[in-house]
Amino acid sequence: MDIYFTWYILLAAFALDFILGDPRWMPHPIRWMGNAIDAMEPLFRSLIPDITVAGGIFAVTLIGGTWIITYTVIALAYKVHPALSVIIEIILIYYCISAKSLEKAAMDVSNALKAKNLEEAKQKVSMIVGRETGNLSEDGVARAATETVAENLVDGFISPIFFAAIGGSPMAMAYKMINTLDSMVGYKNETYFQFGKVAAKIDDIANFIPARLSVSVIAFAAQILYGKGKRAFKTAFVEGSNHASPNAGYSEAAFAGALAIRLGGPNCYHGSLVEKPYIGTRFGRIKIDHIKKACDLMLLSSVIWTGILSLILFMVKL
Repeated sequence: MDIYFTWYILLAAFALDFILGDPRWMPHPIRWMGNAIDAMEPLFRSLIPDITVAGGIFAVTLIGGTWIITYTVIALAYKVHPALSVIIEIILIYYCISAKSLEKAAMDVSNALKAKNLEEAKQKVSMIVGRETGNLSEDGVARAATETVAENLVDGFISPIFFAAIGGSPMAMAYKMINTLDSMVGYKNETYFQFGKVAAKIDDIANFIPARLSVSVIAFAAQILYGKGKRAFKTAFVEGSNHASPNAGYSEAAFAGALAIRLGGPNCYHGSLVEKPYIGTRFGRIKIDHIKKACDLMLLSSVIWTGILSLILFMVKL
């Protein structure tokens, strides 16, 4: 990590996210990443005959390029003035986290359900989940919203802050490129099964440690909010592997234990029914109010995680 990266950068980035969220009018590097993926995919497919190799080189090039560009920007800013590099670090890390925007998106779904507008709720939830939402019931919409809050706590906050603490904004931005690649080409369908294989595997590796560290953070937050920290921790490690992803199940299971709800189960993706095991099998069905509780748990977990890493960085600097 760059020696000029310091503890208060994480706190400032979190404060920006909490205050601003993700205004659509602001230029956003993550959207630029998506544009770069769309633009470069056809080039790599056409240049390299082996589709798996093409996808692997494509992923590594974009991830490495993101790190190099970000590092160069920070280094040039430092030459202008050290304070400028700190400001840019804060802004770039702010762009990498999404706790506030995730809460807003989930609560939009909750508000639509409470207003008895199921169609609006389906439309809102379709913007934050990958599953098909047209045939979802009220319970199905509530489950989808709650699950995405639980799962996206890791890749939307825990992981980017983790990598920022290790390597500043270059590492955080590189992680976001990894995550964006997985969300765009990491599908197990005919188009991307081979081409996106390496990107998906890199994403699995990148999230492996943060996903497991998230369990203790969520359990701590659950103990503060609901007095259910032990149940959250136990559920995560008993049922966290009940997921197609090697990582996503741990945070979902921790949320299931904290809120005493059953997550997972079959969903439709791209016209096909995908059978998934349930998580929190001994608990009850999700209700609308669980969306708000999940958001509260996610936000407090974000605060705790930022505080822990900022404290570690502060102690390292002593």
